[in-house]
Amino acid sequence: MRGQRLFVRPIDASDTAAITAFLARHGERQLEIPARGLLGKLVGDLVAVMSISITADSVRIDDLTVATELRRKRIGRVMVNEALQLAKKIDRSRLEVDDAGAAIGFFRQVGFVQDGSQWVMRV
Repeated sequence: MRGQRLFVRPIDASDTAAITAFLARHGERQLEIPARGLLGKLVGDLVAVMSISITADSVRIDDLTVATELRRKRIGRVMVNEALQLAKKIDRSRLEVDDAGAAIGFFRQVGFVQDGSQWVMRV
């Protein structure tokens, strides 16, 4: 990973097969193909999928899955930064995560704070 750049782009309809295989291999729970989201590629290989929702005042991260063997390599952090840049572009005031589950430590480390039952990062 060192010296390599993560390429992040919006999910496209042609990505369905690759995302299905990726989530089956690396997801902790069975997920549907996200209607909206971002995917991360490293040297042409799919390494991260983020499902997002857009509300009136926020961008919500519904799920973030990073390839098991590449966790703790800053890929999740780059994906969250891309979602933050998206929120700024479309004039949303915050990023939200409803159910951080086992990833509470990660979201706290990248700058989210708890606001009731949600985890929030101000834009």
